[in-house]
Amino acid sequence: MQTLTPERRKELELKANDVREGIIRSLLAACSGHSAGSLDMADIFTALYGFIMRHDPQQPDWPERDRLLLSCGHIAPVRYSAMANFGYFPVEELLTLRKFGSRLQGHPERLKLPGLETTSGPLGEGLAQGTGMALGAKLDHDDWRVYVVTSDGEHECGLHWEAVMTAAKFKLDNLTCIVDRNFIQIDGSTEDVMPLEPFADKYRAFNWEVFECDGNDIGQFIEVMERAKAVKGKPQVIVANTVPGKGVSFMEGDYTWHGKPPNKEQADVALRELEATRERILASV
Repeated sequence: MQTLTPERRKELELKANDVREGIIRSLLAACSGHSAGSLDMADIFTALYGFIMRHDPQQPDWPERDRLLLSCGHIAPVRYSAMANFGYFPVEELLTLRKFGSRLQGHPERLKLPGLETTSGPLGEGLAQGTGMALGAKLDHDDWRVYVVTSDGEHECGLHWEAVMTAAKFKLDNLTCIVDRNFIQIDGSTEDVMPLEPFADKYRAFNWEVFECDGNDIGQFIEVMERAKAVKGKPQVIVANTVPGKGVSFMEGDYTWHGKPPNKEQADVALRELEATRERILASV
């Protein structure tokens, strides 16, 4: 088990802030895209690329790498920004988001950008794909792990629950599902559109090992992830409670930012807030 030192945690918090800046800049350049979920998952993607996963940006197809799948492909800006900030491609390329011919499509496209495991878009399919990969690793006696990032809203899809059953049947302890539990989808609260609670108990009923954490606390997420990786004989789910739009005050908790980008004035305000956050992190002991 790795140890997260205070110095390393501070580095990761600064990197997460960089990831959020990249999200805002790319969304502004694209004039379209999803803000709320991208921002609230910046801490988790930073922890995955910066601490948890076994990967090599210089060898994106390294056979021994851990696999990271983004099932909710509409929050691609956070994955792209994290990948750029951890060396997969130049940060400047983020400004090509959703442009014609860009490698950074509105939803991740595996054949365009090295380092992506799947092409995602239709919600609910990511865990099924990840289950297949994890089963394949078991059959080949490989020790790499599979991480699948899902939204809470896509738990309204039946295919997801078929994958939940399958992963439990085959005792895929090399599979971890990370749920962005931000309680929003495009039409409002998940609990108004299609209630999901009792959410964690559903996974327990399907024989998964369940963990819950503050998904906007890097240290807490890493600690829970290390515990999940130690589980034997069961797949694990981490219900990461997040604040939609995290890091930008006028977006936080507002479902209307689920599927829209900031305009120039809003982006300027957001970037000033993120710069102030950077200063606070640097000044912290």
